[in-house]
Amino acid sequence: MKRWAALTVALYALTLLVLSVPGVLVAFGTWAGKGESVHLREAIGVFAEWGYWVWLVLMATAQVLLLVVPVRIASKRPVSRRSLLAPILTTGFFFGHLVLMALTSAWCVVFKDKAFDVFGAVGELTLIDARHHLLTGKFLQNSGLNPASLDYVLGMFTVTIIAWLVWTLVFYWFARNDSPESLVRRAIRWLIRGSILELLVAVPSHIIVRNRQDCCAPFSTFWGLTTGLSVMLLAFGPGVFFLFAERFARLRPAVISSQ
Repeated sequence: MKRWAALTVALYALTLLVLSVPGVLVAFGTWAGKGESVHLREAIGVFAEWGYWVWLVLMATAQVLLLVVPVRIASKRPVSRRSLLAPILTTGFFFGHLVLMALTSAWCVVFKDKAFDVFGAVGELTLIDARHHLLTGKFLQNSGLNPASLDYVLGMFTVTIIAWLVWTLVFYWFARNDSPESLVRRAIRWLIRGSILELLVAVPSHIIVRNRQDCCAPFSTFWGLTTGLSVMLLAFGPGVFFLFAERFARLRPAVISSQ
């Protein structure tokens, strides 16, 4: 079953890879607004960015974590409570991120580029404590970021962690009595419904801020589009794996009997 799981992860990563350039062209094309358009050469340039590959590896890793329980179920192996942490933490992280990006996209519509000030405010509070900590203090000294940029980075990181923890606890509360198979199904439902709702906010928000020709807001709403589409495809992973496993189970008796 592990090779079918590996194939599922590979197909997911390949799908994201193939959709990357068209996604950039569509999001920053002339149809989406009056802002500066991105050409094909500039869109291909995304492959030269290290951040892009970090994102791709993160999404592929998330698909692996989401398949831990389905692989055990399909292999008829016992599912321990510890192994359930993988889908719980993964679902909590991405559902929390969907909620955060939906709110951020809406804030960009209302407050334009000033929507990011809330991250700066949170980062400023975080920075006060981080400067006095031994490990984070050294990191901040060697980061090379100016104080303003550091506030925003720390603010985004802090808010993301808080959203992750909150929605992980919420998902665990609803799924704590589920069987392993029911938990996986619940995770899929949450992620698919959450991604659809997030896209319903991010798509019109992106069009609005593009038509206003805002400076930074379109990049935030674009990340909202990327998050919604990526998580939606991520949620289909366990379903695709079960289809592979079911097909393999039907073919295997035929192969054995022919021998």
